[in-house]
Amino acid sequence: MQMGATQDMRQAVALSIAGSDSGAGAGIQADLKTFSSLGVYGCTVLTVVTAQSTSSVDMVEALPAALVRQQLETVFSDFRVSAAKTGALGSRKLIETVAGFLSALPQRPALVVDPVMISKHGFRLIDEDAVDVLKTRLFPLATVITPNLHEAAALTGRESIEGRQQMQAAAEELLGLGCGAVLLKGGHSSAAPDDLLLQARGDAGRHGVLWLSGERIDTQHTHGTGCTFSAALCASLARGASLTSAAREAKQFISGALRGQQLFGRGINPVNHFWRQMPQFGRLGED
Repeated sequence: MQMGATQDMRQAVALSIAGSDSGAGAGIQADLKTFSSLGVYGCTVLTVVTAQSTSSVDMVEALPAALVRQQLETVFSDFRVSAAKTGALGSRKLIETVAGFLSALPQRPALVVDPVMISKHGFRLIDEDAVDVLKTRLFPLATVITPNLHEAAALTGRESIEGRQQMQAAAEELLGLGCGAVLLKGGHSSAAPDDLLLQARGDAGRHGVLWLSGERIDTQHTHGTGCTFSAALCASLARGASLTSAAREAKQFISGALRGQQLFGRGINPVNHFWRQMPQFGRLGED
């Protein structure tokens, strides 16, 4: 960039409000990699610290609410954040802190809420008493929420969600909580891994419905899939894309990242956030 460039010419800024994964496959680390890969400058507000690898989550510790609040104030005092996303928020108090800060902003950035509840290894990343405040305080601020089928089932009280009809019914219920849109991810479906984007607008009072077709990629190395997908969505929104275009780009990005699986650890390895720039990154030592 040339010296003297105006603020309007600066690189788009995206913010991740999420937890740290010490194995760097998910959380804040995955978000920053995704932002960088998609040409967006990433800032962070750390909420939760995990002792985590590709094999396990051994400890989770939420940060004090005052520290989370100060991070938010410091970032927004200096950066013009175009879009933000949330990941693991841990506790009721932290969700209230984040929601309270964002709701008071005179001009809120586009907000992607990834309702992270359970880690890839089955470790709970949000307190049980925090789910209601997630739904009532944070969802209404969201441009879009991005639950997977398990999360959507838990949020709507269903045992499971299968097939397009059940996905749309669950998405309609989640949309009724006040968010602008629901992007329900179908990767855990026993059928085709299609995603549903349901927006609170449409002709004749109907909601806007868009199905994003997916392909089943044969890999067990899916660590960070949800974080990466929501970060890609956030990055596109930060660059000014429409939600429909951002959803399509995020779907394409996560599909490429899954195909480019990395093989660094002994467990569930992370997706490749740099599959476009370095397709073989993390695979050079493969037998």
